[in-house]
Amino acid sequence: MKISETSPPRRVGPAAASPAATGSAVAESDAGRVQATFAATLVDEWVRFGVTDAVVSPGSRSTPLALALAADGRLRLHIRLDERSAGFFALGLARRTGRVPLVLTTSGTAAAELHPAVAEADLGGVPMLVCTADRPPELQQVAAPQTMRQPGLYGSAVRWAADLPVPEPGQGVYWRSLAARAAAEAGYGPAGPGPVHLNLAFRDPLVAAPGPLPPARATGPWHRVARGVATPPPEAVRDLAARAGERGVIVAGSGAGAPEAVRALADALGWPLLADPRSGARTPHGATVAAADAILRAPAARERLRPTTVLHLGERWASRVMADWLAQPAVEHLSVDPDWRWRDPQRTTDTLLRTDPTTLCRAVAEAVPDAAPPAWRAAWAAAEAAAQRAMDQVLNSYGDWTEPRVARQLWAALPSHTALVVGSSMPIRHLEWFTAPRHRPPSVLSNRGVNGIDGVVSTALGAAAAATDPVVALLGDLTFLHDAGSLLGAADAGLSCTFVVVDNHGGGIFSFLPPARELPAATFEALFGTPQSADIPAIAAAYGATVRSAGDHRQLDAVLAELVGKQGVSVIHVRTDREANVAVHECVHSAVAEAVATALERLG
Repeated sequence: MKISETSPPRRVGPAAASPAATGSAVAESDAGRVQATFAATLVDEWVRFGVTDAVVSPGSRSTPLALALAADGRLRLHIRLDERSAGFFALGLARRTGRVPLVLTTSGTAAAELHPAVAEADLGGVPMLVCTADRPPELQQVAAPQTMRQPGLYGSAVRWAADLPVPEPGQGVYWRSLAARAAAEAGYGPAGPGPVHLNLAFRDPLVAAPGPLPPARATGPWHRVARGVATPPPEAVRDLAARAGERGVIVAGSGAGAPEAVRALADALGWPLLADPRSGARTPHGATVAAADAILRAPAARERLRPTTVLHLGERWASRVMADWLAQPAVEHLSVDPDWRWRDPQRTTDTLLRTDPTTLCRAVAEAVPDAAPPAWRAAWAAAEAAAQRAMDQVLNSYGDWTEPRVARQLWAALPSHTALVVGSSMPIRHLEWFTAPRHRPPSVLSNRGVNGIDGVVSTALGAAAAATDPVVALLGDLTFLHDAGSLLGAADAGLSCTFVVVDNHGGGIFSFLPPARELPAATFEALFGTPQSADIPAIAAAYGATVRSAGDHRQLDAVLAELVGKQGVSVIHVRTDREANVAVHECVHSAVAEAVATALERLG
């Protein structure tokens, strides 16, 4: 079977498909016709709601809905052989577009394969409509093949779920209401975007032509969602505005709000802006601090730069150093959390503001009569400038080709219209810790809900399928190998996706953790280092990817210029050494600590 993007046959509106259109000569029955009509009604209602993409893994029991999806020319259909890959592919589509994608599997373990992506969508706040086919009641608990208990399969990981019996005639209003509500729950539920599960029972015959669809609303879906921007409490706006000029910091992560609004707030308050690359606010600006992790490792900075107030916008940084520093006593924490996600692992939040971050930033900036003097921010600016110079000096002169330099160079080189998908473990940390502010940075996507390495290749491919702009993924060797099978058919799918694979023969992050220091070397390597001898270029080439190697910064620049933005799937293999990676971290941190201490001393 060829796995690729498909362009389903076009038809106008929700007209019923004929048996010829499905390529089937199977005799129709009333039951089959009702099921086909039910499936076509769901699809029509989802399209009315704004669903544009459906990801399908081939299977038998899901036939009625798969045929309905293929027959509706208003949807883009993506076929993925592996259900786990299909789930993360849909996740990538949703992260790139913000719209609700649909993913469909057959019954049995196929449905269970979606669970990792459902968990990530839940904790990452990503909309997803998960449809699993199921056997009818008479085939449950009698050892029928490919049958297991599927209601409640994903537990508390879903925003909403419905277990549906085999459809019956005369349920048209219910069908349309169900479809519209499922999409609404996924995209606009009270806990924010997330996954919704529909478990759909189908009975033989599975192939039939639909009858006339039940009437729809004259315009739009059966249910609409009117969700206005949450107005920040006036007392919260006044309180924040009154803190202008105090020793405050803004910590911005993914979901922090519009970057220009966040920068305007930093200017009005006179506070530094500690900007994660995922925030979109890591740009050249008087408030921007990119090297916070390295700065706060410097003893001279920890007390000198200690704030009295911290405003958290969006997700927290990955940096443990910064989290520990922020958790000091006598520091007040204000967290903006519009979807009640409760992103506070260290329990530091004093006040939770359930409001839209962009609206809050603009309201507070307008409430400050005059921009606060930047005296407090000057110390941060001096530390940031010193840290960036020290990083450049160390990384540019270091003898080995290092992982921090790969991240720093990749971030600086990518076109602004690129989406950068970053793997967990070390890649997200290298991007967060070692990249400098830049104008019009690429958008950064990452699976930081559960923080796992699962499905990153699929997520990047899904993001690439969502738009014509190119996607680049930065990931480690184990992350790539974990999901390499998702490359099957990707080279022929009309995508533009480049994978930069940093290969250090194992799990590099564990070299920074206590087991590396406390265990015998052989035990550490077996249990944590997880050395692997896979030929990554050969594996990528076997799946049809264009493969290049980058042995130094000049070669990386050259292959990026060659491959990024070109149609097709490509892999850039970067070989590094785990021990050298630890050494360069230590060298950078030492140089930054010295440079920051000198810069702060000069300020007096």
